[in-house]
Amino acid sequence: MTEKTLPAFYQKPRPIHAEQDANLALAETANYLFAASSNSVPLVAAEFTLACKHFPILFADGDKPLPVALLGLRSEENLFVDAEGKWQAGYVPAYVRRYPFIFMENADKSEYTLCIDEAAPGLVDDGERRLFNDGKPTELLDNALAFCRDYQGHHAFTSEFVEALAKAELLVDNRADVSLATGQKLSLAGFKVIDEAKFNQLPSEEFLRWRERGWLHLVYCHFISMSNWASLIDLTAEQGKN
Repeated sequence: MTEKTLPAFYQKPRPIHAEQDANLALAETANYLFAASSNSVPLVAAEFTLACKHFPILFADGDKPLPVALLGLRSEENLFVDAEGKWQAGYVPAYVRRYPFIFMENADKSEYTLCIDEAAPGLVDDGERRLFNDGKPTELLDNALAFCRDYQGHHAFTSEFVEALAKAELLVDNRADVSLATGQKLSLAGFKVIDEAKFNQLPSEEFLRWRERGWLHLVYCHFISMSNWASLIDLTAEQGKN
């Protein structure tokens, strides 16, 4: 896998091995500085209910649109990570909490392997939060495996939801042009939103099918999340004063 295709945050992901990682541990004082330059992160559908209270939920443009939490109006700026690496919102997206662990597919995409980013700043030797004890996975590693497995399952459901949006032609290109009180103008493009008017015109049978699939709730969470644009603008202006 080349660097260009690596998921956000991950620089050197590799499979975890008991022998190689016998002394590997996570630092006691972990922080989120690794996410400080990401102005968006992927979301899975199960997070929409909590994420919509804090961030705009958008759909990153591409061959397969991806739901994301918008964290900043400028590229490489995350408004929710402070200088000490503390997260400044009431909810931390699962994609962020999963790091430095990740599931990665084999060549024929038939199975997943638990991997770790060996370039992660939070990795140490012989710390208290070890991955292995006497060659056996610790509770920390077992929890990481369960978290990644659960995340992967939610990712499949999320992909099905987004595919339904695309098939119904409900995703439309959008852009945000923001004027701060200082007079500075910012422009954000390359994302899609759900067309509310088109959504409201879904045939009754299709609407009921979406309800049965659990997709209606996700659409409404997306609409609710749009109210967070104002908070992002305020945060951008506030941090610009510091």
